[in-house]
Amino acid sequence: MTTPSVLVFAGSDPSGGAGIAADIEAIAAQGAHALAIITAITVQDNDQVFAVHPVAADLILHQAQVLADKIAISAIKIGIIASKANATAIADWITRYKIQHPTLPVILDPVLASGHGDSLAVEDPVEALAPLLSIATLITPNLPEAAKLCPKARSPLQQAQRLVEYGAVDVLIKGGHGDDETITNSWFHQDEGDVQVKHSQWERLDGAFHGSGCTLASAIAGQLACGKPMQTAIEFGLAYCHQTLENAYSIAPGQMIPQRHP
Repeated sequence: MTTPSVLVFAGSDPSGGAGIAADIEAIAAQGAHALAIITAITVQDNDQVFAVHPVAADLILHQAQVLADKIAISAIKIGIIASKANATAIADWITRYKIQHPTLPVILDPVLASGHGDSLAVEDPVEALAPLLSIATLITPNLPEAAKLCPKARSPLQQAQRLVEYGAVDVLIKGGHGDDETITNSWFHQDEGDVQVKHSQWERLDGAFHGSGCTLASAIAGQLACGKPMQTAIEFGLAYCHQTLENAYSIAPGQMIPQRHP
């Protein structure tokens, strides 16, 4: 049997906590294989980002095309892009690829800043991300990201409706940045023009974590690549992510690293 593959566009993180390192581990834990294309070289530790250096768009696309020419791609996961030029190039490539693969799921984790608040793009991160919103199947913003992407929307439902207008069928707004004792994650699904919502609540764990968003989005991508329907993939992804945080470990003072190995 051939292991299903997830094509990943994401940045490197030399601390090993987030970015492409997190994606590879989380996807493998679902029984899938990550085809890892680095979109940016970052200078960061487990807390702060000090510099971001985008990889040239033509090099990114060359890697994607070589992989796609030989390997069946069962899902695509997009993380840090770092520049609008890269986002535009990747969006155009995926649009062309999906002509022959119209049902291919595309998971967009709209990472705008680190947990410390450091920008992860060399220009305005919202503008840099914009070209990708229209090609995503599922968008997974946290509360601050949803607010920045939809500045005129006053509630998670309005934010989800706005993101659905770009073309996504599903939006998962993560509640980890809230203040309640429990975390509420809200899955919004477009069905015949109506946006339906399903909430799930999880215990808020002590501490801060590096790479939790990457872990969740990649776990969902891995589940979808293995043939699971969206609801199952989201439910499995949330449960897996919570488990990685329960078992997180420390490499230095500051944010802990999710334990992504099963």
